[in-house]
Amino acid sequence: MDSDDEQLLRGRVYGQDPGAPDQGPRRGQTYAELVGGPLDGLLLDITGWTRDAIRTGAALKTELGRFGGGGRALYDQRAGDPGRWDWSGDTP
Repeated sequence: MDSDDEQLLRGRVYGQDPGAPDQGPRRGQTYAELVGGPLDGLLLDITGWTRDAIRTGAALKTELGRFGGGGRALYDQRAGDPGRWDWSGDTP
């Protein structure tokens, strides 16, 4: 990923259509910032997630990871900082 790709992703919510006019966070929603890996800087909407789901982390679809299209980037909640989720690797 080059710096242009990184700038495009910053402040955008994961899963929103890249062509949508408003890709930023919305009021009343709860977000976690994704840190590191192919989705660095994106926000993950965790509104309504259970504590168990948050503790489990997320395997997020991405074409930017090690496995390309169909691959997933793995993120887990950072200990002591629940608003940040750290990348732990990629999976097919």
